Amino acid sequence: MTEARITVNGKETPISPCAPHTTVLDFLRERGLTGTKEGCAEGECGACSVLVARPGVDKPTDWVAVNACLVPAAALDGQEVVTSEGLAGAGEPGTPPALHPVQEEMAVRGGSQCGYCTPGFVCSMAAEYYRPNRCAHGDAADGTDAEHGPNGFDLHALSGNLCRCTGYRPIRDAAFAVGTPTDEDPLARRREQAPPAPVATDYAQDGSAFLRKETLAETLQVLRERPDAVVVAGSTDWGVEVNIRSRRAGCAVAVDRLPELRELRVESDVIEIGAALTLTEIERRLDGGVPLLAELFPQFASRLIRNGATLGGNLGTGSPIGDSPPVLLALEASLVLADADGEREVPLADYFTGYRQSVRRPGELIRAVRVPLPLSPVVAFHKIAKRRFDDISSVAVAFAVDVRDGIVRKARIGLGGVAATPVRALATEEALEGRPWSAETARTAAQVLRGEGTPMSDHRASSAYRSAMLGQSLLKLHAQTTEAVSS
Repeated sequence: MTEARITVNGKETPISPCAPHTTVLDFLRERGLTGTKEGCAEGECGACSVLVARPGVDKPTDWVAVNACLVPAAALDGQEVVTSEGLAGAGEPGTPPALHPVQEEMAVRGGSQCGYCTPGFVCSMAAEYYRPNRCAHGDAADGTDAEHGPNGFDLHALSGNLCRCTGYRPIRDAAFAVGTPTDEDPLARRREQAPPAPVATDYAQDGSAFLRKETLAETLQVLRERPDAVVVAGSTDWGVEVNIRSRRAGCAVAVDRLPELRELRVESDVIEIGAALTLTEIERRLDGGVPLLAELFPQFASRLIRNGATLGGNLGTGSPIGDSPPVLLALEASLVLADADGEREVPLADYFTGYRQSVRRPGELIRAVRVPLPLSPVVAFHKIAKRRFDDISSVAVAFAVDVRDGIVRKARIGLGGVAATPVRALATEEALEGRPWSAETARTAAQVLRGEGTPMSDHRASSAYRSAMLGQSLLKLHAQTTEAVSS
């Protein structure tokens, strides 16, 4: 047994006597840090946002905003957390603390009314404020891009934060007004040092346990001995089960910091992506190197969720409406599955066997995702949902098409939301391959695509609408790419 502790706003704080399922949100509030709020308990509103020190992409440490309502406190054993209270300076004795620059901008620009959501907005905004090279990568110096400020601020950083009062404009104004951290800023200086190393955790209370082993081999041995154990990474799915459905695990095993699951390798014939890398880490490390994944990332939940969610988790749940499976099916990805006896590689097209079922055996987990090279040049990810961002898809369609000399040499199409599992549109692929990339071919293949899968009617969409959207997606792809392909 180890004494599990979290450094909160610079002060080490023991986790005990919290139960292993206790969220970071409840852990903080029980210690008087009530700026962290509970709004939805599902990771959709962002009122619970806090900053965590994580391995950086451009600097040793990144300040990453996460949903405190989803992450078990035990998962942050040995880690550093900063809350909205911790952003402010200490101030002189007897005087209020100085406001952090993002707090100052929110105040002077009227970004807060009732104030319930404000601390979460401030933490998400602070994560973007501290993002290295933010101004150097600014997309809208002339202010014409609605999603980026002239200061390089990416509004997707706030896509997981909801506000019912302000109408968002003053919040956006505050985001677009923040400058860059000064050299004296302690949180900016902290980025130059390595983040806390992962620590082995063996935390138990009231008959349940939270375990984090140092190596993959040790973890797989635990899974062999405890086939009932729940594997958690970002906890963006399991956290909802705990909060909304009161699910409890006798044993939870964390894999998010295992080095063997956090590698990203680009070789001549394959890209291997560790199953425990967060979507944000993958996005920033690939930096557009896989265009179809680059189209997926902004449409996958919110930045807060992408800061914790992993490909291994999204595939492991086996949901037919997960956003990554259609994309990875179109990329002809395979999965590396590992257990205590060794590894095996399974094509993703053969992985799903039924609703939330797969070929993964008890005690086996996803170690990595492999994407073969070269990539098809014509790609698109169409997510049909009621909201543009941060929503569950009614239908998701991913295309990867190779057109040479006007002929479709290869077509791979992944579908989500139209069957009990994510599926390949095999009949449509066959209808495209070997034919001219023409309007007539697109219309013929679109009719075939409308019949793929077994779409059902539910509260998100009717089966007829889903079928219609499948066909429209292919027509849209052709219309958008004809000029690019011909040139």
